[in-house]
Amino acid sequence: MTQWRWFTKLLIPVLLCLCTSSFARASKYFGQITFGGLPVPGATITATQGDKTISITSDEGGVFHFDDLSDGQWKIEVRMLCFETADADVTIAPKMPAAKWELKLLPTDQLQALAKALPPQPSASKPALQAATEKKPENGAAPQPPAEMPKPPDDANQQSSDGFLVNGSVNNAATSQFSLNQAFGNRRFNTKSLYNGGFGLILDNSVLDARQYSLSGFSTPKPAYDRITAGFTIGGPIRIPRLLPRGPNFFVGYQWTRNHTAQTDSALVPTLDERLGTVDGTTFTVSPEAAALLQLYPLPNVSGNPSYNFQIPVLNSSHEDNLQSRLDRTLGRRDSLWGNFNFQSIRADGVNLFNFVDTTDTFGLNTNADWSHRLNQHIFLNLGYHFSRLRMLVRPEFDNKQNISAAAGISGNDQDAANWGPPALTFSSGIAALSDAQSAFNRNRTDGYSASINFFRGHHNITVGGDLRKQEFNDYFQQDPRGSFTFTGAATGSDFADFLTSVPDASSIAFGNADKYFRQTVYDAYATDDWRVLPILTINAGARWEYGAPMTELKDRLVNLDVTQGFTQAAPVLASNPVGTVTGQKYPDSLVRSDRLGIEPRIGVSWRPIPASTIVVRGGYGIYHDTSVYVSPMLQLAQQAPLSKSVREQNSPSCPLTLANGFTQCDTTTSDTFAIDPNFRVGYAQTWQVSIQRDMPWALQMTATYLGVKGTHGVQEFLPNSYPLGGVDPCPGCPAGFVYETSGGNSTRQSGQLQLRRRLRAGFAATLLYTYSKSIDDDAMLGGQGHQSSALQTDFSAGSSASSSASAQIAQDWLDLKAERALSSFDQRHLLSLQAQYTTGQGLEGGTLFGGWRGRALKEWTLLTQLNVGTGMPETPVIPVAVPGTGWIGPLRPSLTGAPIYAGQNGAHINSAAFAAPAAGAWGSAGRNSITGPSQFSLDGAMQRTFRPSKHFYLDARIDATNLMNHAVFGSWVTTLESAQFGLPQAVNPMRSLQATMRVRF
Repeated sequence: MTQWRWFTKLLIPVLLCLCTSSFARASKYFGQITFGGLPVPGATITATQGDKTISITSDEGGVFHFDDLSDGQWKIEVRMLCFETADADVTIAPKMPAAKWELKLLPTDQLQALAKALPPQPSASKPALQAATEKKPENGAAPQPPAEMPKPPDDANQQSSDGFLVNGSVNNAATSQFSLNQAFGNRRFNTKSLYNGGFGLILDNSVLDARQYSLSGFSTPKPAYDRITAGFTIGGPIRIPRLLPRGPNFFVGYQWTRNHTAQTDSALVPTLDERLGTVDGTTFTVSPEAAALLQLYPLPNVSGNPSYNFQIPVLNSSHEDNLQSRLDRTLGRRDSLWGNFNFQSIRADGVNLFNFVDTTDTFGLNTNADWSHRLNQHIFLNLGYHFSRLRMLVRPEFDNKQNISAAAGISGNDQDAANWGPPALTFSSGIAALSDAQSAFNRNRTDGYSASINFFRGHHNITVGGDLRKQEFNDYFQQDPRGSFTFTGAATGSDFADFLTSVPDASSIAFGNADKYFRQTVYDAYATDDWRVLPILTINAGARWEYGAPMTELKDRLVNLDVTQGFTQAAPVLASNPVGTVTGQKYPDSLVRSDRLGIEPRIGVSWRPIPASTIVVRGGYGIYHDTSVYVSPMLQLAQQAPLSKSVREQNSPSCPLTLANGFTQCDTTTSDTFAIDPNFRVGYAQTWQVSIQRDMPWALQMTATYLGVKGTHGVQEFLPNSYPLGGVDPCPGCPAGFVYETSGGNSTRQSGQLQLRRRLRAGFAATLLYTYSKSIDDDAMLGGQGHQSSALQTDFSAGSSASSSASAQIAQDWLDLKAERALSSFDQRHLLSLQAQYTTGQGLEGGTLFGGWRGRALKEWTLLTQLNVGTGMPETPVIPVAVPGTGWIGPLRPSLTGAPIYAGQNGAHINSAAFAAPAAGAWGSAGRNSITGPSQFSLDGAMQRTFRPSKHFYLDARIDATNLMNHAVFGSWVTTLESAQFGLPQAVNPMRSLQATMRVRF
């Protein structure tokens, strides 16, 4: 009974309060603070009614607004330093017009007295205009020079000023309703110490995480693992009495990470009967080569699942050390010097399904030094130097341990001890592909030089500058030293029977010329003007020229193909002798001609069309070039005959292939497998954007945005002189078997966004964003950046460890590249995102509804959540057969039968009956990216609080949860026709994980 009375006493006042507030009428009061017709930002506007007081500040346009003042008489007071206080009694009523407050300066004697009373500024070496326009870096770093022409505004910089301004702004002023905790910003009361720092710890253990999802449905034991991250930061001035009394400011941060992660891998492996030679009731003689490679496959451990009969937990680990340091110093009244030094060391072990352990050691250095000199109060000179170096060492499982290929009787591949191991095996029926990482030792270096001049005069902030980057890519790796075999059942009707009898459908290998020394120089120059035309109109306009020279090899070890028009003839052309023997044309050292037309005009506009209104219109247009497009093709040009062995063949009577002797060059294809158009153009994207933003009642803000992107000169790849299955070779004497890369691709993306944001009010803030978009392209690289259709998807990268370039998609019909135009692989039609946070107040007045120890326990907690819901992204159906006469697997697509695509059976999400092999002599009618992948969903959450054990120390505690609902979300479908897993999920996103973070600051 006592508890009920206590609850009644608490509930009745709350209900009365809610009822009273629901019937009270509230209106909006807004306006602008000006002086001499110009807006006054940072003014404090206070509304008082009885014992109720509300204070806000004006934004950068001098605009203020009270969202929900109750109707009736209010006293409005406007205060601003150096100005007389203005006040008036205002009757609040619905649909009030915008108010106009004109401030007056204090008398001269009061201004002089006020100036004497003000504390001295930290530094007088920089004019106020420079300090106001410089971009402040994070963590106390020295001011950086203004960047070149910015990109068109996006939703990040469209947010209201209350999310960016500090030192008296909307969300950090002591009198604001959005005021932050005293531990942050200008409200931090602990200002006596010269040094700031802290140390933190992030913990995650398998006990706190959910079991990983099983594709096979079989429950495997959850492995034990943990993830630990620790670090510290410290910063402040370096001061040595009498020796260095006013030294530079420094910052040092170190992070130590030891991570162990687990995943559940499911696969289809050969059964015991299949190992002995019995496949679908038919017995085959197992070759010695196949018997030796079968020893690497594990035995099934799951029964009753025809798609997956093997499953194990795989544990990977990584050790990482990061150091970041900064140093800045003001030299006299005109000069500033600052710089950074960072390094990162990562040692990672990667374990695959076959229990192969591959190690990767990465070490990177990154440093820069910058100098700023003030010529006069209007002109500033900035110079900078940047240096970075990245070293990566990859050691595969069998490196210098066991020569698997030689022991199995497989010849023709690289016998260097660093590349020992098995050849790669791929099966069209879905049997697990045998693979291992490639040995690599790569060292990349970049030296960058920058110079710019900033000119500030009147309403113009002009920046003119340029950059020079010299890039070195020093690689030591082979593209495919152990070779690859693909089995599709072309010989016996069963891909595994073909393997047992040592008859692959296609083979490929590429090795020799392991050391490669690529060089590239990138230039840019820019000029931009940030023109404050009017208080309500700002224009940021300029242009940029960017040129990345085609990469060259230090010892001229590059090979391209000199081809005639129509691809009737082809012959290798070397960088050491760059004269084509077929066409007679002269090639440059890079074998690709330069494209210097990298002019990029850019403009951004911000306009407030209605004075004293919260409506803001923003727009922008720009052009952006991709100067890194040469990396992938140059890696392939360096791995070609006659400088190295490059073979890609298809099994045929004129070119019989076996496991023992499958890497022999036949006369049916060219000795080189890749060529690039010597007139290759650098691709660029045009982007345009317009948005309208307006504040709404109840601390809401709505922004509507349209964004368009048009890509030109995208990468396209095709197989010259290829023809469909069952067709007749139209040109038997023409060169074939190589991929040709051109720059004729195009792309377009249109998107509309609607954002509703609630500013931090009463402890609650949220952002709701809906995006509707559509992206279409016939670009090989754009199409290859999304989900890969299967293990048979063509991959031109130089090994998993040697190249980070995206895999490209080869066109199916080389004579009809427009037929490749389809939805982009990253096209996501609908995406809804929600970010929200709630911070409890203090006691009854703060919203916890409790006093005493209950209020102390519940106050100042911040709860955060992020929800993402989106439709699936497109995927491409493929048929696992070789393109006739080429040895390439992957670009062929099936034909549509008319059956529904998504009416799968037996757990499959895609109906295999909807596709069939194309008719003889015809290309498949199924389009690229014609299958919609699984829908996407994620829900993450966090809770955090800052404790203050003393006035000098702060303790931050936080708990993060990913996949809060422990919902299984599939990444993609298996879209390889004839695979046992066709239509089933190919990958699953991680399940729920909890992570605890603790940090001490002083």
